Amino acid sequence: MNEIPPRQRHSETSTEAAEMISVLVGTLRHRVLIAIRERGITGATDEELQIEMNMNPSTQRPRRIELVRGGHVVDSGSTRMTGAGRSAVVWVAAEVMEEHRAA
Repeated sequence: MNEIPPRQRHSETSTEAAEMISVLVGTLRHRVLIAIRERGITGATDEELQIEMNMNPSTQRPRRIELVRGGHVVDSGSTRMTGAGRSAVVWVAAEVMEEHRAA
């Protein structure tokens, strides 16, 4: 059985969308993780990932959140400016961060 991604349980349309994408969630999550890993210690903001991967924010961000909850991605402690001029967290793969701290 496929895992149903996060959704607004009170919203029928949100539940339907979550059920439709549930088949792809693992693959999408893996794509996001690979993209973050490829950035190394430089990491990436959500916006940078969305642009680089041509992925909708409503698809990318929940996958990154799942990766954080799973311990695969961590907050680097750094921020970068978004296109809108706001400060955004830079995300790094957990193993990359561990290697960097050990070096």
